[in-house]
Amino acid sequence: MNAKTNQRFPPRLRIRRHAEFARVMREGRRGGDRRLLLWVLPNGRAYTRLGLVVGRRHGNAVARNRLKRLLREAFRLSRDKLPPGFDIACAPRAGTPLDLPGARESLVRVTRRLARDAHSTRGGRP
Repeated sequence: MNAKTNQRFPPRLRIRRHAEFARVMREGRRGGDRRLLLWVLPNGRAYTRLGLVVGRRHGNAVARNRLKRLLREAFRLSRDKLPPGFDIACAPRAGTPLDLPGARESLVRVTRRLARDAHSTRGGRP
């Protein structure tokens, strides 16, 4: 796989169905920092998928779409640093400015911590 192909964000890496979001948020490990709130759940696949939750409190449609683009880019650029085999639901914290380096750092750090916790409790809540 060349570098350009590896950097894409194909549909198989996205959580798109409501039932999948609901399962991750219901059964997954939840945690966050001052920038992001994440839910992480093992998915039984060889790759990690991302789903975004950006509500109206983040502003109008333009502002929400900008946040989603930023988070997708952070995921795309950080895929090689994320643990494989997890579904991640990601919600930015309202009122906190978010930039690409900060989003990448938070996404990787919090996901690794939650994935480690999920493995220690065999994939679910304790």
